[in-house]
This record gives sequence, C-alpha cells and structure tokens, in this order.
Amino acid sequence: MQFPLFDSAEVVVLGAGCAGCTAAIAAARAGADTLLIERYGFLGGTSTMVLDSFYGFYIPGNDARRVVGGIPWEIVERLRRYGMVIERPSSYGAGQAVTYDPPTLQVVWEQTALEAGVRLRLHTFCVDVSKEGDRVTGLLVAGKSGLGWITARVFIDASGDADLCFRAGAPFQLAGEDGPAQSLTTTFRLGNVDEERALKVKRADLVRLMKEANLSGEYRLPREEGSVHRTPLHGVVATNMTRVAYVDATDPVELTRAEVEGRKQAMEYVRFLRERIPGYENAYLINFSTQIGVRETRRVYGDYRLTREDVLSARHFPDAIAQCGAPIEDHHPGSDTRWEYLPPGATYDIPFRSLIPQTLANVLVAGRCLSATHDAHASVRSMGQCMAMGQAAGTAAAMALPHNGVVRSVPIAQLQQQLRADGALFSGAE
Repeated sequence: MQFPLFDSAEVVVLGAGCAGCTAAIAAARAGADTLLIERYGFLGGTSTMVLDSFYGFYIPGNDARRVVGGIPWEIVERLRRYGMVIERPSSYGAGQAVTYDPPTLQVVWEQTALEAGVRLRLHTFCVDVSKEGDRVTGLLVAGKSGLGWITARVFIDASGDADLCFRAGAPFQLAGEDGPAQSLTTTFRLGNVDEERALKVKRADLVRLMKEANLSGEYRLPREEGSVHRTPLHGVVATNMTRVAYVDATDPVELTRAEVEGRKQAMEYVRFLRERIPGYENAYLINFSTQIGVRETRRVYGDYRLTREDVLSARHFPDAIAQCGAPIEDHHPGSDTRWEYLPPGATYDIPFRSLIPQTLANVLVAGRCLSATHDAHASVRSMGQCMAMGQAAGTAAAMALPHNGVVRSVPIAQLQQQLRADGALFSGAE
C-alpha cells in the first residue's frame, strides 16, 4: 500500500522529551532544517507530564557543583524568568534538584524550539521505518489524517523506548531480560498543604510511618519511602512514591495494567498522607502524572556500552560529550531504592560512541535509550544528562550533513569544540 509524503527535513528527531527537545534545538541552531515529532500535544515528555524536578545538574553531597551547562541550563534560566523554578537540596540522595512548574516548562520548551527554527509535528506516532542498506530513509507516521512518510538525511531517536532503532532492526537489550527492570511510578501533586508542618517530617520519620501503616493492615503501600517536596507554587507539594513492578512498558497490555495500578496506588498514598502525616489533613489531589513514569525499556547496543565499572570508577573518555555524577539509583521491585555512589566529587564521561547505534549509519540516540548496561543506565538516565546527550546528538547530526549524514564521520574534536563553545560541560580526558 502506498502512503503519501507528509514532510521532509535534514534532521528529524523522534520524541520531544527533554532529550529530543534539546537535540532539535541544537540541530536547528547549527543551521539544519529540523523537524521534531511528538505523539502528545505538548513538548517535554517526562519533564512535563510526570516529573517536576531536574536531577543530574549537580553532583550529590555538600559540594553542589554543577556539571551540566549549555542548552539544558538555558532552559533553567528561562524558567527562572517566569519565577517558576527553585533549587532545593536533596534529602533523597540524588543531589541538588532544580524544581519547576511543569505547565510553564511546556511553554519554555515550545518557545525555545520555535525561536531556534525547529518545526513541530505533534499528535504524530512512528509506526515503521524505511531503509536502504544501513541508512534509515524515512519514518512511517500515523496521525488523525492517516499514514504517511517523513524523510530526512539524519535521524535522532529520542523516543525513550528506542522505537526508531527497534523498527530499523538495530540490536538492543530489553529491560527485564537480565534481571528485573526498574519499576514504574505514577506521580501526583497535592494542594492546600500546610508546608511548614508537612516538610518538617524527616525522611526517616516518613519511612517509619509508612512501615507502621503497612503493619497496621489498614494500608497497602508497596514502596516504604519515596519523596515529597515543595514546589514553586504555595501550598503545593509533589510526590514520587508509587511503585509498579515487573512491567514491560513496550507492551501496551502490560502498560495499561500499570497505568491503572499506578493511579490506584496513588490514591492509597494520598489517603495515607492525609490520615497519618501532619500538614496534609486538608490537602486535596491536584493531578496525577499524564502517564505513568517509565524508567527503563529498550537500551540500544551502540559503538560503546557504558558499564557499571565506568560509572563507579568515574571513567573519562576521549570522545566525551557530557558528564554525570549521579549515583546508581535502582528502583527495584522491593520496598526501597538501592543507591551506589561515585567517589565524592567525581564524575564520569558519557562517550559519543554510546549515542551511535550499531548497524545504522545515519542515526543517533539521545536520552534513556542510549547504549548502557542496566546499572550504568540507573545513573545516566537523569534528565540533566538526557538533555546534555540531546545537545550533543543534535549538534552532531547537523555536523554529519556535509558527510552524507554518516554520524561516525563527525570529527570528535570538532564536535567537542562546538559543544564547549555552546556551554556544555565535560572533561574529555583519557
């Protein structure tokens, strides 16, 4: 069956989460005709429909050193102009957080992308790809108007689930094949909270009260921890508490079950907070996350695979394009979260090779579908790093155009020089 040509661009980015947005902005600013494809009606992905805090900008510990700059930090500064960002010390192990108002971030993403010259195509879903040898030539997309093709010279897979690479036949590992995949979380926000009283409850006290609630038999709280934090809005707190385990989030049947279970759990945590925690007595539910938060699905096999040893030894690479100091944060199926830290003050590099999927010539990945093992992924998936990867991928995609779109032909020294000129932070030393 023949399908019409919907559109064409030099660089096409699939997925407008924080990685895809920064990738598209970087590619467009570098002069490439760039089209950003997104299945929802807004930009931001997890950053605007699940979470309200960027982690990964700062290393953990008392030395709140910032390790991500460039376009990601520009987004933070734009949020600051709206008065909708606060930086708060983390009580939960991942380092200082940058907390924002998600609807405001939707506007910031859109306006920053449009100002850069990015063309947007929302409400569009990729269902297949076309190939010639090792090159992807087009995406078959679906929308209300039907099916059609979008062609490009270079593609960036920022879908989170490696949808483009999967359909192009690139090798990948599905989370859960080598041990349980990271669990999923439905987040929620509460209003009319007495913040002065509520935020005096320490983490240890919250854990103790959750355990007591479970032992009473009156509640079912699968995760006996989680975070509750203040937001830029008075009387509003955001949570990260629920836990839905053993889910293949690439299977719509399993994901449907997870969505329903996540909201059911969220209501139980709301009841617990109202009945057991000071300051929440008169709180009301504002909203659930637009969809359940997915931490891990497909991880491509790239020209390099980031490992647990790379993370914990703070390894540096000659082809570095970003850096990370975040701990390994494993949301396993149990009631707690496992943390493993780098040496104090240390960071490791994210190599450009981990963004290049094997067997494909003109495709890059950015975000949580990068080439990494389960443990390394549990560190590098922070949104600060996803955005930094996006900036690198978008810049590299534009630089690949004079090389017939072959991403491996991009001179790494030239790429690093451009990224640094644009404010990116990384070491790049062997």
